[in-house]
Amino acid sequence: MQNVFWSSNLKFLRNRRGWSQEKLATSLSISRSKLNAHENGQTKNPSIEDLLLFSTFFKIPIDTLIKVDLNQLSAYNLHQLEQGEQIYIQGQQMRILAMNVDIENEELHDYIPVVAKAGYSTGGFSDPSYIAELPKFVLPQLPKMGTFRMFPIKGDSMLPIPHGSDVIASYLENWEDLKRPTLAIAILGGTEDIVFKEIQLIEEEKAFKMHSLNALYEDYYVPVQEVSEIWTFYAYISQSIPEGETELKQILHRIDALERKLDK
Repeated sequence: MQNVFWSSNLKFLRNRRGWSQEKLATSLSISRSKLNAHENGQTKNPSIEDLLLFSTFFKIPIDTLIKVDLNQLSAYNLHQLEQGEQIYIQGQQMRILAMNVDIENEELHDYIPVVAKAGYSTGGFSDPSYIAELPKFVLPQLPKMGTFRMFPIKGDSMLPIPHGSDVIASYLENWEDLKRPTLAIAILGGTEDIVFKEIQLIEEEKAFKMHSLNALYEDYYVPVQEVSEIWTFYAYISQSIPEGETELKQILHRIDALERKLDK
């Protein structure tokens, strides 16, 4: 279940201004007891009118007030939000990345096994204690700059990268780098899934286009607010040797793709 930060965010924004509950309630033309109920989580289902009231006053989108822990953002990012900038599209709604280091302060890379994928996508990615329990791996050829994790993939949508491969990927801080199609792992909080696709940011749609290397699979779109993390492809490890695609297979793939379009 996704965390809801409505109550804590309202209290955080009030304290950030150095205001008392009485002063904020007066500015909003509501009672102090009503404001107190919101800040302490006693109002489980805020009305549309209240959502709009607080959103308009603090100049922060309703979706952000509910889904994003504002206390984890920098002062610069809070300023961006208040100026109406699209912090979701930039991928900067995220908390500081949880990671582990060894006794020599060298970063240890985390492996997300199949059994841990669901827990990781539903909030474990931001929990230092959860990350600490994950298996670790070290590859000497990995660049020193950047944070890497390894994710298992399943299915044949990304052939010639075979089912069961482990994808090594680097953490992406700024999602605007995905304006061009890029192989990447996306952590989807909305669907509780981890997907490996060729990903492209479509700013006007406020969504990511998800493209499979296997022509049998159609493209689809995921709203940016449903994405928790993005990791760009670096390498993969597999116990299978990818088969070279024959000319006949290429023709069959094209026929299948055409049939799908005709059926549609």
